[in-house]
Amino acid sequence: MDLAALLQLAAPVLLRATLLTLGFAVAAMVLGLALGALIALVRVLEVPGLQWLMRGYVSLFRGTPLLVQVFVIYYGLPSVGIEFSPLVAGVLALTLNVGAYLSESLRGAMVGIGQGQWMAGASLGLTRVQTLRHVVAPQALRMAVPSLSNSLIGLIKDTSLISVIAVTELMLATKELISTTFQPFPLYLAAAGIYWVLSLSFEQVQRWMEKRLAFPH
Repeated sequence: MDLAALLQLAAPVLLRATLLTLGFAVAAMVLGLALGALIALVRVLEVPGLQWLMRGYVSLFRGTPLLVQVFVIYYGLPSVGIEFSPLVAGVLALTLNVGAYLSESLRGAMVGIGQGQWMAGASLGLTRVQTLRHVVAPQALRMAVPSLSNSLIGLIKDTSLISVIAVTELMLATKELISTTFQPFPLYLAAAGIYWVLSLSFEQVQRWMEKRLAFPH
């Protein structure tokens, strides 16, 4: 099969798979950001009991491979009566994994805000929660933008692991095309190029957000 015919056959398949990959990454990032923010708040505010639970969760999901987490959620949980479709299992695994990393990024940014900001809030009569919401969190979010963006870029590449549970994202679609065309080199190059373009696109978004949220000089 010549290159032109291969591209004509592969382009629609890779496009659909790319959209699915992008959807996985964005859904997991939005859900993971909400989860990470909640965990960070619990740990920064030192909520009794919950902070130790959240610390254990973060340690577990940062200390084990994402591939193992995917297997546990999709293949392991049905043995105890909890079963998910491949799509739901994929999003759930990605969300729980990235949520642990995002929580540390946000917590680190919050902790990095000087104690003087907390004291200033207290001097204005604000509670610790109010100071966090109105004073510390907005500054911490600005500081955390590069780390959050890097997590999203990493998440796009991590979606390739979801192919192991038969979700036809970019990597599995590429493998299926190779099994019918027997052209691994150009197809793997095409998949790598797509991942690269997606990463470059989000790098541009990261730069725009950094400029938009930059501290005034």
